[in-house]
Amino acid sequence: MRLERLRIDGLRCLADVRIELDPAINVFVGANGAGKTSLLEALFLLSHARSFRSGARDALTQRGATQLSIFAEFGLDEGRVRRLGLGRSGGRWEARVDGASVGLAELVQSCAVVCFEPGSHALIAGAAEERRRYLDWGVFHVEHDFLALWRRYQRALKQRNSLLRSEAAADDTLFEPWEQEMSQAAHSIDALRADYLSALRPRLAVGMQGLLPELGAVDLRYRRGWPDEQALAQQLREQRRRDFARGHTTLGAHRADWSIAFEHAPLREHLSRGQEKLAALACMLAQAEVYAVNQGHWPLVCLDDLASELDLAHQAALVAQLVKADAQLLLTGTELPAALQDLSSRVFHVEQGQMTRLL
Repeated sequence: MRLERLRIDGLRCLADVRIELDPAINVFVGANGAGKTSLLEALFLLSHARSFRSGARDALTQRGATQLSIFAEFGLDEGRVRRLGLGRSGGRWEARVDGASVGLAELVQSCAVVCFEPGSHALIAGAAEERRRYLDWGVFHVEHDFLALWRRYQRALKQRNSLLRSEAAADDTLFEPWEQEMSQAAHSIDALRADYLSALRPRLAVGMQGLLPELGAVDLRYRRGWPDEQALAQQLREQRRRDFARGHTTLGAHRADWSIAFEHAPLREHLSRGQEKLAALACMLAQAEVYAVNQGHWPLVCLDDLASELDLAHQAALVAQLVKADAQLLLTGTELPAALQDLSSRVFHVEQGQMTRLL
């Protein structure tokens, strides 16, 4: 699966972008603020239905524009083509796959993009929500049952939270059906997450050894969101009074988290910002490898501002690994990264939201 054509209108400073991509390496060069990151953001939106930039929802649409649209054409095996579209007018998103209107989940399921960018260190040092998103995106793409389970769980969680904030909070019989539903879905979600992490661990260990050998062996630790001693339904019953005081549910699959610990850096506070970035990069690569094993091809790999995020040795090693894996790459920088000097690539110059092919 290769991205062949991309069209962007009204996303930040990108008003009328029309480009054709190389099946291997694509490089976007230009000054800071020219629009390079916004191009990668467009692809991330197609694959995640959200931006990788924090607080970006209200700033996505170009100033003065009333709508934005992203259209991508992917080449599949045997000459087949998949066309994906995402647009927003006002606050409403609309998604299309091969011309048919679909939900955002169906759009996300149709393509996979992994991205390493300046904020990626938040996967290691940030809030649990970022790590749950990473985990669930991976599970979503390899376990077909996950989406239905997650929707069941979210519906039950929403109903329980609504009861906690209502006058009916004293009626235990109203809670029991939703707590049972939450518990059943949560235990199934937990099992899928645990299976996914089992597939991720060995690839993550190899990646960390290559990027951060000085930190020793790595351990990936998973917390499912409630204690192991009892079923979630029983714990929710026992927790009602405390949850009522807080106005929300404090146990469950929506509270899951994971962390990495190194032999010589057991706490994440022991890591430098540079080490956090390299650890996040290893997580991204491990997830891409798991995806490739299950889907038969690598996800699209986006690397934002590569030269400023990694030193030359790590750049060269990363690019060599991705070229060997036959992944399609989109990279940005203020100039052509040194690690690409001897490789064939398609190069675009980006200036004030406009893109011109140079090579």
